[in-house]
Amino acid sequence: MSDPQPLSSDAAALAANPSRQSGLVLACVCACTILVVGLVAAINLAVPQLAASRLHPSSSELLWIVDAYVVVFACLVIPGGAAGDRFGRKGVLIAGLIAFAVGAAISAASPNVTILLLGRAITGVGAALVLPNCVGTLVHATAPERRGRALAIWGAMTGMGGLVGNIAGAALLTSGSWRALFGAIAPIALLCALWVALAVRRSSRSARGLDPAGTVLLVAATVALLIGIIEGPERGWTSFAVIAAFATSVVLGAVWVLVELRVRHPLLDPRLFRIPMLSTVSLGMLVMFFGSFGLFYLNASLLQYGRGYSVLQAGFAIVPMTVPMLLVARFVPDLAKRFGIPATLSAAFLAIGIGLLGLCSAAHQPYLAYAAWLVLIGIGFALALPCLTAELTAALPAEQAGVAGGLQSATRELGSAIGVAVVGTVLTERFTRHLPASLLQEDPVPRTVAEALASAPAQQAAIIDSFTTGAVSALQVASVVTLIAGVLVVTAAYRAGRRRREQRSTVIAPTAPRR
Repeated sequence: MSDPQPLSSDAAALAANPSRQSGLVLACVCACTILVVGLVAAINLAVPQLAASRLHPSSSELLWIVDAYVVVFACLVIPGGAAGDRFGRKGVLIAGLIAFAVGAAISAASPNVTILLLGRAITGVGAALVLPNCVGTLVHATAPERRGRALAIWGAMTGMGGLVGNIAGAALLTSGSWRALFGAIAPIALLCALWVALAVRRSSRSARGLDPAGTVLLVAATVALLIGIIEGPERGWTSFAVIAAFATSVVLGAVWVLVELRVRHPLLDPRLFRIPMLSTVSLGMLVMFFGSFGLFYLNASLLQYGRGYSVLQAGFAIVPMTVPMLLVARFVPDLAKRFGIPATLSAAFLAIGIGLLGLCSAAHQPYLAYAAWLVLIGIGFALALPCLTAELTAALPAEQAGVAGGLQSATRELGSAIGVAVVGTVLTERFTRHLPASLLQEDPVPRTVAEALASAPAQQAAIIDSFTTGAVSALQVASVVTLIAGVLVVTAAYRAGRRRREQRSTVIAPTAPRR
């Protein structure tokens, strides 16, 4: 037997100081998280440039350019977490970052919409391997007594990622080409892969299978659902293609449940949702990101078209949302302990819903009024994200950290995809309905601002007013959905918390002495 190799000075220092090691891992996974989440937001800033580019995308193609990444991300993020549990989180995390870089490079060089969608899909595959394994890596690198605060910080970074994506994306897009955004992302992803290789230790592996049948069914059901939502305005909600897409999604979803109940090691056991708090926080995560990324999709175009901002100004205009996340997030675990999960989530969803509704009235007001509503929305995110992340992770055992991270990420990205799809379809429908009469007589009717301006440049003011009207209507829908769904989440959280307390009191209650 060979003698063990001595540790290098750096490795010895890390071994002697676990808190330093966990701090480096936390910084590393936060950087990876900001990268993959930031791209979801950054692409929204490029929508006006893409609409006016030589690719000439239609309104539904624009939605698919935004959503292709998010759809693949959402569908594969749970398998990505399971792959990390099975093959090792460090290796899968590095592979994901490399795939992310390859997809970004293909997107940057794409000559048409089809190749761009392919690049976006490959980037989504990479993101699906990265995000859930960031959670698993962090859980296993952090001592139990420090884990709650580390997860709270990471949860805040998932929200900050969207805001960083807006700012960094705006800076890159000032070059005048949307290709610069993807061109810069590829080397950044490779640098993150190198950082993971140096900072993260290998973790133990699980013998759980990957459940390919469950994966294919989940992907197909989700894609069918989003096809129906995105294609509805263009093809007609009563068209055969749209109705067939929704029906297919329902059937495939039911088949997925039946298959998962019979598989020995399911991708995601549907019975897990019998855990009240797990199902509650999953719904809460989906609802919150429905509203937030619906806002990100609208905000960039609304500021550029409606207020005449440059892409850089539009990126920085979202900064007020970051202030509460930076100041409030680290106090949320203590607030949740003091006031309870239902009270914390009540304040969060109320702030997000009212903030979205306030933005509708501020569309024509000075920017300070607009910024004030953004701050309120940021407070809601700051309260909800760490709270939901910690509760979801705690609902499953540590050996299923990858699946927990995958579920957390899946609900986030599915909420983001549905938010973009629903808000985008409402925007398109209302925009076309309020176009000037001369444009409504064209065949086909313009469905984007770029198409309308190309047909009638003299009517720019009326076209922009039509877009603003559509954006306000879409924000109103996002606000109402967030508030109603938030009530359901808070009610379920209250019931789950009460049931948990009753179970604990039953377990610790002393047994009456025998006589």
